[in-house]
Amino acid sequence: MPKKAGMEAWKKKRRKEYLEKKEFRYYIFCEGQQTEPSYFEGFKRYIEENPIYRDMVLIEIEPCQAETMRVIGMAERYVKKNKIQKGQIWCVYDKDSFPAKDFNGVEHRARQLSQENPDLQYHAAWSNECIEFWFLLHFAYYTSNNHRTEYISFLNDKFRELGIGKYQKNMKNIFEILMEKGNPKLAIRYAKRIIKDGQGKTPAEIAPGTKVYELVEELVKYLPEDIRRDFIL
Repeated sequence: MPKKAGMEAWKKKRRKEYLEKKEFRYYIFCEGQQTEPSYFEGFKRYIEENPIYRDMVLIEIEPCQAETMRVIGMAERYVKKNKIQKGQIWCVYDKDSFPAKDFNGVEHRARQLSQENPDLQYHAAWSNECIEFWFLLHFAYYTSNNHRTEYISFLNDKFRELGIGKYQKNMKNIFEILMEKGNPKLAIRYAKRIIKDGQGKTPAEIAPGTKVYELVEELVKYLPEDIRRDFIL
């Protein structure tokens, strides 16, 4: 067997052994290249530092640089290519200016895919208009259907007020900022209230709104106790 082929086979075997150790598996596909991955990397860091769960939880974060339906398409291809049979597949994406049918279509496709294998469940963690709306909810209950620039402007003002400086989409410590300077408990409560008030509407019709809190609630379960308290209602 050629050396390269032998090395590839060894890597695959090691990865399989590594995966089999992990009881809880999360594959997070982010529309953006920086903002969403940076935020969820915060959860990953703290979970991997938690001696109780670090050997039980797998979190893989894939920046897609793709919009709405392309995100779930990339997730499907990744699952097929890597022969993933167990875990939760999360698509994190924004409405922005994309067509409503594409934005709503991700949830519909996720439900279809989830019926194929009970051990492999797809989820849509959408934000209308953008992930910054989820960040904003850490500081205020906000229901005005404004353009995403307004949400970023709100964060700029709030960050300056807190002495952090201007909000940047590529902030590596965005998880810590929101946890320490904002209120994750209230963000979850506010997001749930907005979704409840929009019951019966499509994701595109719930403006503003976000379901990022559903993924957050999943990951919070594995955080160290002192950090988890900041999230639990």
